[in-house]
Amino acid sequence: MRAMRVGIGSMNEVKIEAVRICFEMFFGDADIIPVSVEVPPQPIGFEETLRGAVIRAREALRRADAELGVGIEAGLMKMPHSITGYVDQHICAIVDLEDRVTLGFSMTLEFPAIVVEKLLSGRAREAEEVMEEISGMREIGRKGGAIGYLTRDRFRRIDLCVQAVASALIPRINPDLYKTSWPKIRDLLSENP
Repeated sequence: MRAMRVGIGSMNEVKIEAVRICFEMFFGDADIIPVSVEVPPQPIGFEETLRGAVIRAREALRRADAELGVGIEAGLMKMPHSITGYVDQHICAIVDLEDRVTLGFSMTLEFPAIVVEKLLSGRAREAEEVMEEISGMREIGRKGGAIGYLTRDRFRRIDLCVQAVASALIPRINPDLYKTSWPKIRDLLSENP
């Protein structure tokens, strides 16, 4: 039996490995094809973050000639009652050849206030820039991520990516429990796919 072809809209090794882990866990084998996708830097807000994940997934599906496309995007989202008013969260979108979308989410975390301030004021384009300044670690997003630094390496970015991908796969591994209409790419992007 041929392995499932899965495109991922990123060249980031952490995201690629998270997709590999989840698909091997649930499907036994999959051919994971990374595709470089350009999206705007550091999404702020749920809608921008969701849009980035769906665009990554759609482009990965198309360009990898895959059965499923996966997009993972981390964004800064408003969160009432948090210290800074914002949290960071990874969103995973998985799209299929019928343009159906399933979504998954990671746990959230609070960035230090300086990260949020610099992003909102436009003094930084990505949270990674500020976290590199704070931590002294280059390419922190391709390693343990901000969460690795902030939890003293007890949790790593791959853990967040795995959470998001695994939760996006739940309807796909239990289709009999999710027989209602699934969102379509065009619904989430408000455009024709």
